[in-house]
Amino acid sequence: MSNLSGKTALVTGASKGIGRAIALALAARGAHVLVHYRSGAKEAEAVVAQIREKGGRADAVFADLLAADGAHSLAAHVRRVIGDRLDILVVNAGLYKAASIEDTTVNDFDELFAVNVRAPFFLVQQLLPFMDEGSSIVLISSLAAHAAFGTIAAYAASKGALDTLVRHFAFALGTRGIRVNAVAPGLVAKDSEDVLKANQRRDRALSMQALKRLAQPDDISGVVAFLASEDARWITGDIVRVDGGSNV
Repeated sequence: MSNLSGKTALVTGASKGIGRAIALALAARGAHVLVHYRSGAKEAEAVVAQIREKGGRADAVFADLLAADGAHSLAAHVRRVIGDRLDILVVNAGLYKAASIEDTTVNDFDELFAVNVRAPFFLVQQLLPFMDEGSSIVLISSLAAHAAFGTIAAYAASKGALDTLVRHFAFALGTRGIRVNAVAPGLVAKDSEDVLKANQRRDRALSMQALKRLAQPDDISGVVAFLASEDARWITGDIVRVDGGSNV
């Protein structure tokens, strides 16, 4: 297990699901983790409590990344909590909307790109002054950016744009010794899904995958923790597929 002792980390969208698992994984490796949330205040505080119970350091931070100034507000809050040094930024917060091309509204499209593309761009911009050589940025992309399925064209386009940012960020920040990568999960189990809907999505996912089970958040979080660590010091500008061998 990589050692992140003494490191500070921000994980957006960390109150549940993949973000929660990432926050716990980074904390287990010694990092002081800021658990960002938008609407799940109780869930975020529960993540913080779980980390602290195990002897780790964590704080919950709120920001609405759908708002035009959401990234700026979050960056300011981060600085108030941890000061002038951030070692790890994991941009997990994202918006998902499924709709056919015919049914996608302008508002749907704009909100997807606001949260999935605009917020990561300006969050990186605003946090750069506090990130030094050896820092790591990990963006959470999606299998949807690389495979066409379902009625998620607008969502997939937003994740495709995120993948493009990874390459440009990595090139621009490499001279400062800051690494930028993305993790692209396939379908991940969610406790809150309707059983029938979950079964339909599971069957579709398993038909595409080499590994015949549905992913759990912990299957993703370890890869993110690796990319954030010194063990991945020679990896940047990459998009790591963590999808059970989908479409091999």
